[in-house]
Amino acid sequence: MLDYAVEKTGEEKETRSLNAGSTGRRVVFMGDDTWKDLFPGAFSQAFFFPSFNVKDLHTVDNGILEHLYPTMDSGEWDVLIAHFLGVDHCGHKHGPHHPEMAKKLSQMDQVIQGVVERLENDTLLVVIGDHGMTNSGDHGGDSELEISSALFLYSPTALFLRAPPEEPEVVPQISLVPTLALLLGLPIPFGNIGEVMAELFSEVEDSQPHSSALAQASALYLNAQQVFRFLRTYAAAAQDLQVKELHRLNNLFSKASADYQRLLQSPQRAEAALQTVITELQQFLRGVRAMCIESWAQFSLFRMAGGAALLAAACFLCLLVSQWVTSPGFYLRPLLLVPVVWGLAGFIVCAGLWATTGLKLDPVVLGAVAAMGSVLHFLWKAWAGWGSKRPLAALLPIPGPVLLLLLIRFAGFFSDSFVVAEARATSFLLGSLILLLVAQLHWEGKLLPPKLLTIPRLGFSAPTGPPRHKGTHTMGLGVGLLLCIRLAGLFHRCPEETPACHSSPWLNPLASMVGGRAKNLWYGACVGALVALLAAVRLWLRRYGNLKSPEPPVLFVRWGLPLMVLGTAAYWALASGADEAPPRLRALVAGASVVLPRAVAGLAASGLLLLLWRPVTVLAKATMGAPRTRTVLTPFSGPPTSQADLDYVVPQIYRHMQEEIRGRLERTKSQGPLTVAAYQLGSVYSAAMVTALILLAFPLLLLHAERISLVFLLLFLQSFLLLHLLAAGIPITTPGPFTVPWQAVCAWALMATQTFYSTGHQPVFPTIHWHAAFVGFPEGHGSSTWLPALLVGANTFASHLLFAVGCPLLLLWPFLCESQGSQKRRQPPGNEAEARVGPEEDEEPLMEMRLRDAPHHFNVALLQLGLKYLFVLGIQILACALAASILRRHLMVWKVFAPKFIFEAVGFIVSSLGLFLGLTLVMRVDGAVSSWFQQLVLAQQR
Repeated sequence: MLDYAVEKTGEEKETRSLNAGSTGRRVVFMGDDTWKDLFPGAFSQAFFFPSFNVKDLHTVDNGILEHLYPTMDSGEWDVLIAHFLGVDHCGHKHGPHHPEMAKKLSQMDQVIQGVVERLENDTLLVVIGDHGMTNSGDHGGDSELEISSALFLYSPTALFLRAPPEEPEVVPQISLVPTLALLLGLPIPFGNIGEVMAELFSEVEDSQPHSSALAQASALYLNAQQVFRFLRTYAAAAQDLQVKELHRLNNLFSKASADYQRLLQSPQRAEAALQTVITELQQFLRGVRAMCIESWAQFSLFRMAGGAALLAAACFLCLLVSQWVTSPGFYLRPLLLVPVVWGLAGFIVCAGLWATTGLKLDPVVLGAVAAMGSVLHFLWKAWAGWGSKRPLAALLPIPGPVLLLLLIRFAGFFSDSFVVAEARATSFLLGSLILLLVAQLHWEGKLLPPKLLTIPRLGFSAPTGPPRHKGTHTMGLGVGLLLCIRLAGLFHRCPEETPACHSSPWLNPLASMVGGRAKNLWYGACVGALVALLAAVRLWLRRYGNLKSPEPPVLFVRWGLPLMVLGTAAYWALASGADEAPPRLRALVAGASVVLPRAVAGLAASGLLLLLWRPVTVLAKATMGAPRTRTVLTPFSGPPTSQADLDYVVPQIYRHMQEEIRGRLERTKSQGPLTVAAYQLGSVYSAAMVTALILLAFPLLLLHAERISLVFLLLFLQSFLLLHLLAAGIPITTPGPFTVPWQAVCAWALMATQTFYSTGHQPVFPTIHWHAAFVGFPEGHGSSTWLPALLVGANTFASHLLFAVGCPLLLLWPFLCESQGSQKRRQPPGNEAEARVGPEEDEEPLMEMRLRDAPHHFNVALLQLGLKYLFVLGIQILACALAASILRRHLMVWKVFAPKFIFEAVGFIVSSLGLFLGLTLVMRVDGAVSSWFQQLVLAQQR
């Protein structure tokens, strides 16, 4: 809660100027440096202090106290403004119920008491908060706790002509601006359209009602003059006000102004005339405010329709291309060229029509027309190619249950109750989809034991081939997923619209905890989550053998990741106990709080660069094939005792010496071609993806509160279980095409949304974690804005980024889960007997190397997966855009629908960028593997 302490002398001021400085009055300011940019050059003397760091409770307040009392005693001021920030920052850092808040409030009480003792008789003290505070210490919304704040006025002598009411009044915020300006003797701000509280300027005594009404009329007339100047200037610049209503208000002000001037010339006129003037001025002020509100709340339906058409065309294009991309006649190269040509044609035609008719060109509508034109080619191809060969339903390849789920989610965005309760709704839909996947596996016979698969069931043919996953294992995956969803739901933040709900206390930082033992236990659990993440990644890489690779990324996983875990744990320890550090160590703690987060981020960036440089994490062993036959000496004990012995030994020594000399001269030719044995190629793509995800996760985890590490651990565990469950139902076709089903894509997108809510976020601005901007920058960022925006954005949309980058795992994981030893070595024809008699050896399963058997199908599968994921995300943002457009007059549009659309749009941008990075990493690994194979071929040819 921001506290203002404002003082002024009680002399009358000229109210025609735009600021107090132009009237020759001395305005002194001290406190929040935001005022420096808002009112440049408005103060005769100013003491600004940095205010952006919400973790700093004392710098601004102590700076004010250093200058407040000396400035008051000097008397060299007419208006003194002191903007305290300690209470506001304490709320953000600790919440309203922390002992630090009690200390800050006690300090403010002492400040007010000290100011009151120094007040002179002609001075007014105004103490006001510009906003309230929620139970979590945040603000920015429109809840009662956030928009309610106190107003305290005090003067040693009576400055008001009317006594305050016995019951406190609820003062509209729009009326405070002109009222305070007149009370302080300052000009009313130019952009104000509020109505002054004229009742404050009436007399207490009822014996002179004429003077009381005249005081009210004077205050209203000053207010009306200011509003009329603003209205005239705005109407000339904007020209979006209603002409008839503007003309009527101008006439009303002219009549009221003339009546007021006549009253001033003959002040003893009847009371009825005064009331008429007051009524006319109030009608003018209220009419201007109503006209401006109606004009500023207008919407461009044409542009809304164009934007919705643009989004709908993009979604339909993704759906259509994802279906068409697997067709035999599809080529990747014209994928972008043909839509661009058709889109430009539609753009040119539409622009020509607008130019000939003289209408104003709208870029949004032109973009929508271009997007719709780009779809025409695909529609024509689809109708020509599928209309005669396939039914029209082939254009909608989404399975019925998944289509129903998407329709439910699409329709839910039109309900404010659904948007408010989206966290619970998403968990329910995700759990339902998991149960559907398990049921589908059961219907396909993949949960039955192998013996039962040979028995035909009623109405079903006996499945062929052994089951890929055991039923117990698959059921365990489903139960584990549902359990993870339930545990992640414990980390929830309640929306403002549900006052009976209580947010999880585990979302607060450890620094807000009072008990030392509980804080230590939670710190141990958070560090344990970090160690578990590190151990899980290392064990996974070791299981598939990639941890044995000598490549730089693997070496970084061995040594760099432990350093990142250690740095994160050390930073959490310092952040949770910074206020309790001894004074002699505070400088060291402050320095470490800057170095440690930056070191972790630097290590993560280094690891990602190493991964992009050498993404192939395999172990290669070079051996010399076809070794040259060497002379073998027969063992001979003791010296030769006869000529026969010499005739036997000497030739052998001679031949051995010749062989050694020949081998040294012709080592390469004598030893045959080079043979290289490569290991861990079956998981080369997934190893790079998992390494990239863990390197991204640690910096993102550092931007959150400590206990969110448990959510990140659940995130990785839940993703692992979902991938294994999906792999059980995705058939591997060799050599292709490879397709990721819609169920997998929808589940992945729902899990990203569920993690967004489980990390303590809500699609409203008051719940943004602003503290993320100061991780590694406790002193602020100076004039820079892009870096704190990047940090806050990474904190807010961390789940969108991680799941988008990891989306290619949906394609890779079924190949990775190929059973060990399932592929037997192929025997040449005619050697069946030898194969039966000889030892039965198994080849190492190809796993992800199957994707290289059909590179075209691999590229098509990646493109199709990306288009499906973009379609699911696009459906969500399309629904939000339509809801905000259709319900633009809804009571909750600015509180629910518009913020949801903004968050969904930014999340779509982040997800698109993350998906691009994930696909780029897969293609980089694929290119590196191709180069690696080419080098092996060249080495063998040499």
